[in-house]
Amino acid sequence: MARLERLRVFPVKGLDGIDVEAAAILDGGTLRHDREFALFDADGEVLNGKRTDRVHDLATEFDPGSGRLAVETPDGETREFDLDAEREPAAAWFGDFFDADLELRRDDSLGYVDRREMGPSVVSTATLETVASWYDGMTVDGARRRLRANVEISGVPAFWEDRFVGVDAPAFEVDDVRFEGVTPCGRCVVPQRDPDTGEPTPEFRERFVQKREETFPEWADRDAFDHYYTLMVIGRVPEGDRGGTLRVGDEVAVVE
Repeated sequence: MARLERLRVFPVKGLDGIDVEAAAILDGGTLRHDREFALFDADGEVLNGKRTDRVHDLATEFDPGSGRLAVETPDGETREFDLDAEREPAAAWFGDFFDADLELRRDDSLGYVDRREMGPSVVSTATLETVASWYDGMTVDGARRRLRANVEISGVPAFWEDRFVGVDAPAFEVDDVRFEGVTPCGRCVVPQRDPDTGEPTPEFRERFVQKREETFPEWADRDAFDHYYTLMVIGRVPEGDRGGTLRVGDEVAVVE
């Protein structure tokens, strides 16, 4: 049976994600706490893994109940910030670490997701297992941390999510919440790096594209994909289903 296997949100854009047992869908169509905070430089540009591999040097943990963010540097320095009350001290600390003038902003109605008119990203557990098998030494959790999906579905085949984009694509429901596929997710430089060290995996993109083309599923619409350096699907939750809650273990069903 297809089920919601995992929910992961990324409270501070570019930093580590956290697994949650349940996540409310905000009025904007995204998940509560996903990219709720982001660091912006003096030019108004967001700081993330696309801009600097130094994000991999930080280990972070966020507590949704208290709003506290714990941070650890490679040399063992630890800090903790209340992101409701200590945003300026947190921004100053991160500014020192990244050698930049930074501001920590909050958007709890939509979050600082890349595609602000869309919704959560979706992948299957089998897809992550398959991608991990393409590279020596890569674990499934390593693939999960590289690809940074919000919604993970188990009990379905690899690349199951590809079927939800393109002409006449179906939708799927998690319990009573409908997801409509919007676009395949073209990947950036971040998945090419080891999530712990930031070191690039040699020929990651070349092998990824080769294997993706070889394993492209027959149920997917190739015309919906501009290239093969894509993985996972960006979905949209219709307005009428927003305000609901996703829960790990919920049943998943395909709907036309």
